[in-house]
Order: sequence, then structure tokens, then C-alpha cells
Amino acid sequence: MAAMFELFVDGESNFRFRLKAPDGTVMAVSAAFSDKAAAVAGISAVRECAGMGLVTDLCPEGSAKSGVREPAHPSDALPARHDWHKRADNFHTRAKTIRRAATTPRWTGAA
Repeated sequence: MAAMFELFVDGESNFRFRLKAPDGTVMAVSAAFSDKAAAVAGISAVRECAGMGLVTDLCPEGSAKSGVREPAHPSDALPARHDWHKRADNFHTRAKTIRRAATTPRWTGAA
């Protein structure tokens, strides 16, 4: 099961969304939005950008918790993989939402 976005109104009557893990853990809470459409656009932006987002480590040097081993030398660390989203034949793939035109007739189940 994938994570889920929850859209809600906070105590100050602003729209917000939160990203929850499959086990119910809140992973992120958005900034406040003035209207629902803006909050939905924010969810769309997170969906589009988060999967390909790079990690920037802004922690001070030596701030690792005990039990976490830092590499003794930079060459000991695993190299970053920025091509994980490419197929073996170097064809760049990206998931896109398929939208149906509003004028397209839909099957209603009635014959």
C-alpha cells in the first residue's frame, strides 16, 4: 500500500495536507493554503517532485548518532545513483496522469 495524502482544515481555517505512511505515521505536513484548490495544487506538486528529489545534507560535520558508521574515506561511501529512473536502454521514463476529455462518452453499463 502506498502513502496517502489527507486534506484538512486547521484550527485557523486554513487548508493543509499531510502525507501519511501506510502504518499511519505522519511523514510531512504542508504549509497553510488560503483555499482548497491551492492545497490540491500543492499535493500535485509534491507528487511530481518528491519521487525525483535529491537529498542535500545540511547537518554539521560529525553529527551522526552513535551506532551509525560514517565512511572513513569518501571513496568508501556508495556513489550516488541519479539514473535509477532510467531504463536499461537509456530511455527516460516518467509517470504521467492520463486524463480523459470531458466530452468523451462514458460507458454507463446500460445496453
